[in-house]
This record gives sequence, structure tokens and C-alpha cells, in this order.
Amino acid sequence: MKSALLLHGAGGGAWEWNIWRGVLQAHGIEISAPDLQPAPAGLAFTTWSDYLAQAKEALRALPRPRAAIGTSLGGLLAAAVAEEADALVLINPLPPSPWHAQVPQRVREGVVPWRSEARLSSTSRALPDADPATALYAFRRWRDESGAVLREAAAGIVVAAPRCPVLCIASQNDEDIPAAVTASLAEAWLADSILLDSAGHVGALLGRSAADAARRTVAWLSAR
Repeated sequence: MKSALLLHGAGGGAWEWNIWRGVLQAHGIEISAPDLQPAPAGLAFTTWSDYLAQAKEALRALPRPRAAIGTSLGGLLAAAVAEEADALVLINPLPPSPWHAQVPQRVREGVVPWRSEARLSSTSRALPDADPATALYAFRRWRDESGAVLREAAAGIVVAAPRCPVLCIASQNDEDIPAAVTASLAEAWLADSILLDSAGHVGALLGRSAADAARRTVAWLSAR
């Protein structure tokens, strides 16, 4: 694989990919890891289509063969642009329709204040498989998110089954996207699967298993 687009999750940013970026670049893969940007009118007016357009543009700018790799909300975005990719990697992805109905729903209005209401204690609980320095690093970087985007994703985004090879990575201890939901999606899409036994939702990128998950992904991409 010559290049890869890395799409971060809701409330996160390109910083989430620091471990993965290093592993992929060490194996000669060109990386693009953009921060998803709000609409010109502001975060409160940002919609799914705004993020989708950014993901498509970023992927099309990369040389082929290229992979779309996404986590959480970024996983749903990656799946939605897979027609432009030569391989797709989904890490604890927000699932498309109809699997979205199997994920606990939360009503999000306006701007979700994840930056302003961030607490180190809650960040540490969300990263039980990470060291204290990583939790502090994440705590200082969470950002607010568009409630509209999250509502649209929760309502179910229709995504066609990808024609390219697909790898689904699920965290056994994910309390946001149950591993069984990702496994069901993988089975329907004839995807390969990796289960991270000790990781939580964000741990696949920031926890102790992140580097190994990235190396296993590189091996999978190389085999494609």
C-alpha cells in the first residue's frame, strides 16, 4: 500500500493517530491524517455531509494504491468513501445502517461540549488500557463536536458494502461500540477481523495494544 488516509473519531483529532502514524510511516506508507473541520457557519451548523466531503477530498489527493482507515465516527466516514479506496480498515467504527440500531443511542443537541467539560478522571476511565501520561495527553486535546453529525450517524447512514478488501478491528472492552456489532458488520461484508482483548474504545489507538494493532494492520495491507 502506497498511502493511507487516517480519519479520527468524534471529539478527537489527528493526534489520535500518533502511534499508528509512526508504525505506518516506518513501513513506507505515506500518511494523511487531517483534522475534520467545522462548516464555515460553525460547529453547531456542521453536518455529516461537511465531514464526508472533506474525507473524499483528502482520500482522492493520495496516490494509489491507497487505504482508508478510520476509527469510531471516522470509521463510518471511511466506509462511506471506500469506493475511492483500495483497502478499508475500520477500528471500532460507528456502524452504518442497519447495524446502527444495535448501538446505544444518545441524543446530541447543538455543540457537544467535550472540550469544555473534559475531565482527566473521565479521560482516564475511558482509557483503562493506557498509561497516565497518555490519558493526560488526550485530556488536553479533546475537542467539542457537532451534535448534528452525531445525530445523523445515530439515525443510520446507508453505506454500500465495499468492493475493496476490508479489515475490521474491534476492542473487546469497548463500551461505546460493542465488539459483537463490529463482528456482525465484518461477517456481512466478508471482512477480515482482529479482536483486541484488553482494549477499550479509544485504546486501539492510544492504549498499550495500539502499536501491535498498527503492525498487524500493516501486515494485512501488505498481503493485499
